Amino acid sequence: MSGTELYDTIGAHYTATRRTEPRIAARILAALGDARTVLNVGAGTGSYEPPDRQVLAVEPSALMRSQRPADAAPCLIGSAESLPFDDRSFDAAMAVSSVHHWQDPIAGLREMRRVARRVVVFTHDTSDAGWLHRFWLTRDYLPEAVDLVAGRPSVNELARAIGAGIEPVLVPWDCADGFFEAHWRRPEAYLEENVRRGVSVWARVGPEAERRAVRGLREDLASGRWAERNRDLVDLDAAELGLRLLIA
Repeated sequence: MSGTELYDTIGAHYTATRRTEPRIAARILAALGDARTVLNVGAGTGSYEPPDRQVLAVEPSALMRSQRPADAAPCLIGSAESLPFDDRSFDAAMAVSSVHHWQDPIAGLREMRRVARRVVVFTHDTSDAGWLHRFWLTRDYLPEAVDLVAGRPSVNELARAIGAGIEPVLVPWDCADGFFEAHWRRPEAYLEENVRRGVSVWARVGPEAERRAVRGLREDLASGRWAERNRDLVDLDAAELGLRLLIA
């Protein structure tokens, strides 16, 4: 299933739990620098689009486009790999949590580099087994998630494709944006159907893996086993879970 087909399927639940996290938004805004014109690629419902810039969005999913707020930036139908703009048409191009859905991430990033003077990409490093052991949800309950990124370009390969620097982005314990890693200190959230429906990983691993993971987590929360395994997380305000900001 392509990224477009996936979000045309699960996108109806997206806005219930996915929204702009202000601390991550501040990092993205700082990375955009003094750019006045910004292209948002794989824009979804418009989260993280800077309100003080001239923004144009590109999004392939009709369902996601339909959920953009009335005052959101104008949005075109299109994909990252073939942007319908001249070279250097924008001061900056941004992509937030969408590169992993692109058919050809390297081609998409190079297109962004072509049409903009600056490129800012918020993504995550799932290129090796580190992701499996870094996050308790994949380590203990959903190891199938690692198979979803097999063969995809590593974050280092993505950065090299556009000459980008890589900056780590910590996930705050009370993260407002309900992406996959967001509830690392609030495990009960993963038992909620609406939380899982707003994250593509759950749809992609399939219902059997999802049921098994949820059942195991529920049992471990009830028995205290989760708390014992993860007692080192209780005092953390933010966690390193592989999220990265690429800036070219």
